[in-house]
Amino acid sequence: MSLKEKAAITGVGETAYTRMSGKSVLALQLEASLNAIADAGLSPKEIDGIIPYSNSPVVAEDFVTNFGISDLRFSATAPLGGASCVAAIQCALLAISGGVCSNVLIPIGRNGSSAGRIGTRVQQMPQFKVVGEHEMPVGAIAPAQLYAPMARRHMELFGTTSSQLGEIAVSTRHNAILNGNGMMTKPLTLEDHQASRMISDPLRLYDCSLESDGGAAIIVSGADRARDLRKPPVYVMGVAEGHPDSPSVITQRPDMTRLGIAKAAPKAFAMAGVLPGDIDVAEIYDCFTYIVLCQLEDLGFCKKGEGGPFVASGAIRLGGKLPINTHGGLLSQAHMVGMNHIVELVRQLRGEAGKAQVRGAEIGLVTGYGDMGDGSVAIMRRG
Repeated sequence: MSLKEKAAITGVGETAYTRMSGKSVLALQLEASLNAIADAGLSPKEIDGIIPYSNSPVVAEDFVTNFGISDLRFSATAPLGGASCVAAIQCALLAISGGVCSNVLIPIGRNGSSAGRIGTRVQQMPQFKVVGEHEMPVGAIAPAQLYAPMARRHMELFGTTSSQLGEIAVSTRHNAILNGNGMMTKPLTLEDHQASRMISDPLRLYDCSLESDGGAAIIVSGADRARDLRKPPVYVMGVAEGHPDSPSVITQRPDMTRLGIAKAAPKAFAMAGVLPGDIDVAEIYDCFTYIVLCQLEDLGFCKKGEGGPFVASGAIRLGGKLPINTHGGLLSQAHMVGMNHIVELVRQLRGEAGKAQVRGAEIGLVTGYGDMGDGSVAIMRRG
């Protein structure tokens, strides 16, 4: 059974993205969720499925209590780190197409800036015992240190340069400034990128994503129900997740330049019945600039090893062949574990993206990237 267009995104919501929210993680998730529910034209009590973020203290029962939901029929988590939010869409489609529920809330909220340290989160990951065996003895514990060898390997094999990675940071910053709800509002030049301090060779400061406070949420509804709601539905044409070889440790992989999304992408494109050339706009998970470049290759937008010239050509900028991260992404808008990427894609396909709107966008793609390379992808079209 195909999940193609069995459901649609019917509501999206966000909070302000800041460094110091002054709010609890629960409060941020409730605020974003209420905004998404209102955007869909639903009432909180019409939510009958919830997929909370697994790396969060907030659980489904918190929404039942605060929203007065009397008949929650489905709850689950999709524990794939940064691939969780897009993978949760697949989970929601399965529940809806199976007749279990009708309107699934997928929320995210975090105080990553005011209350979190990334090293602490890494130590809580199930894979940490393996990371501790292979990477920790040489001092690698933070994500930048774990992913730097991947970027360096790509450079050695294909001649990729730091300046090419910088093009991703520069174009993303430009888009964040247009958004109006982004943490980074100062223009960034390639010279700024190249002059920024080294974090973990070859990744510089502006190759790294933000830590942020805020919340975002979406509503997934059955296709029949979606047609009667407030906003035009954005149908999910194809969705899939994939896990890399040697999923628990990066440096032991036979190919460090191939991510889990390389396995997911063909399935999602086949389900959707489209090709990479049919995509008008893409929101690519950007914890680090290199991860964007590698995903573009694994998704089929360019060949393996050609990501550097592809981004340097201007293809990913607004007005380019494939505009990406039109909201500013994790690099310059906020780190919401990729939920802000989904929100932005829905707005693009509705024609609600303001100054960053991609003219005539009909089909779009969004990805997620998990801590050790798990990948998720969803392809959507405007209704």
